[in-house]
Amino acid sequence: MKEAIMLFFEEAVGRELSVILCSMIPIIELRGAIPVGWFVFDMPWWQSFLFAVIGNMIPVPFILLFIRKVLDWMEHCRVGLFNRVADWLRRKADKNVDKITKYGFWGVCFFIAIPLPVTGAWTGSLVAATIKMNFWKALLSALLGVLIAGVIVSLICLGISSGISWLEWLI
Repeated sequence: MKEAIMLFFEEAVGRELSVILCSMIPIIELRGAIPVGWFVFDMPWWQSFLFAVIGNMIPVPFILLFIRKVLDWMEHCRVGLFNRVADWLRRKADKNVDKITKYGFWGVCFFIAIPLPVTGAWTGSLVAATIKMNFWKALLSALLGVLIAGVIVSLICLGISSGISWLEWLI
C-alpha cells in the first residue's frame, strides 16, 4: 500500500512537490512533511527540510493578510457550518492569544517552533493576525519558528534513521 501511494505521488506530482504540498496541509505541516520526504521518498535530509519549510511558509502570508476578513465573513454567513468553523477557529486562536501577546514576536516564533500538532505555522499565523501583529514582523516570526521546528523534526528523524534510542539521543 505504501509503495502504491508513494508511486502515485512520485509519478503524478513528483517527490519535491509532494513534500511541499504535504507541508501546506494544516496540522500535518512540516512535522509530517519532513519524515515523508526522508523516509517515504528517500530524499536527503536537507532536501526534505528545504521543501518542507518552503511548503509550510506558502500559506502564512495569505493567513496573515486575509484570515480576519474570511472569519468575519464566515461568522455573518447564513451557512451554519461556516459559523461553527469560524467560531471554532476564533476559540482556538483566543486560547493562545494571552501567551503569545505577552511575548509578541518571540511568542509567535516559539509557539510555531514547538513540533506538536496544532502549534504550527497555520495556528501561529492565525493568532498573529488575531492580535493584529505587524505583517512583516509576523512573517519573520513565523519563518524563524518554522526553521526551528524543522531543525527539531530533522534531528528527531536523524535519531530514528540512525537507530539511536531516545535516551541516547537526548543525552
